[in-house]
Amino acid sequence: MKLDVAGIRRQFPILSAVIDGQPVHYLDNGASAQTPDAVLDAVRTYETTGRANVLRGVHRLAERATEAYEKAREEVAAFLGVMPMEVVFTGGCTAAINLVAYSHGSLLKSGDRIILSELEHHSNIVPWQLLRARSGIEIDVIPVTLDGRIDLEILPRLLTARTRLISLAHVSNVTGALLDVRAVVAAAKTVGARVMLDGAQYAPHGPVDVPGLGVDFYVFAGHKAYGPNGIGVLWARPELLEAMPPFHGGGSMIGRVTFAETTWAPPPRRFEAGTPPIGPAIGLGAACAWMRRLDWPGVHAHEMALVQRLMDGLQEIDGTHILGPASLQNRYPVVSFMLDGVHPHDVAQTLDSFGVAVRAGHHCAQPLMDRFDLDGTTRVSMAPYNDNSDIDALLTGVKHAARTLR
Repeated sequence: MKLDVAGIRRQFPILSAVIDGQPVHYLDNGASAQTPDAVLDAVRTYETTGRANVLRGVHRLAERATEAYEKAREEVAAFLGVMPMEVVFTGGCTAAINLVAYSHGSLLKSGDRIILSELEHHSNIVPWQLLRARSGIEIDVIPVTLDGRIDLEILPRLLTARTRLISLAHVSNVTGALLDVRAVVAAAKTVGARVMLDGAQYAPHGPVDVPGLGVDFYVFAGHKAYGPNGIGVLWARPELLEAMPPFHGGGSMIGRVTFAETTWAPPPRRFEAGTPPIGPAIGLGAACAWMRRLDWPGVHAHEMALVQRLMDGLQEIDGTHILGPASLQNRYPVVSFMLDGVHPHDVAQTLDSFGVAVRAGHHCAQPLMDRFDLDGTTRVSMAPYNDNSDIDALLTGVKHAARTLR
């Protein structure tokens, strides 16, 4: 049965809006996806019928809020295929990576090594550099191939007996390249290293079989996965969470506090100090439930058809170059391109005049831009609600930029 894209679009109020006289062709999903009615309704219900703090209160609103908050954890766990108590709510994907870098990182010693790649988002680079400054760990970097993939043939040469962690993007936020996770996990096991995946660009495209991946840490962001801002997720193996000290101190993450000493609550509470982002967490739970109801084989086929339509159209425009895989194999619906003689920001502003929203610049991936000697790219990132009209509007805008800006 054909995917009902129109039915999906109707669930996103902003997609039927007219902004400054223009229809909305939203193709900046890699930065933030739009939010469906199911998520808006869940947050509205909490804010209007159950707003209270969680865990501490005994009145009915507090109990209602706590029940909704923990139900959200269950929904996220179901989306990842894991147990609820293995799910830690954070302030975002960046916060989740920082938690691992600080807390798990505190267990590492000077001379221990972490492996990253050239195509990582800054959020998966800077926290490890901060750890290096604190503790003296070393960072090794896997290069990127000409088609924008992590060069896993180099990985075995970087592994040593001191390699403790490999932290990589599940899907590149610039090239759309899908990581061969199985190969990374197999390589890591040869030296007993842990593996963490940045799932920010993967999670919005369907439920994640975390146990099947065989990794040790997994993180993703709510706002890229059709949920609210200010919420993210860390999943880690239970034994790793148990071994990790807290990242933040405060209420809710303690067992007993005296001036002599404090004991910690078990995970995930240990890592959720203070009042958590309750409404955003409830919204993310609703987003995960919404995503689980979609026909993902149909969605993936639809998204890849859009990618092919986009790449075919770009290749017909003189002076355009795509950064990343040239085929649909092992790639996700993120496409970055350059237009000869035109700065990416100018391309994006031209597209905006056609009602098309894209991202332009270095995409928080400056080492990758340095690898290809680029100032930046124009990035198109798609979601289940995008359709041919969005791609065609973009191509019309790029053709206009090619005619008028060179």
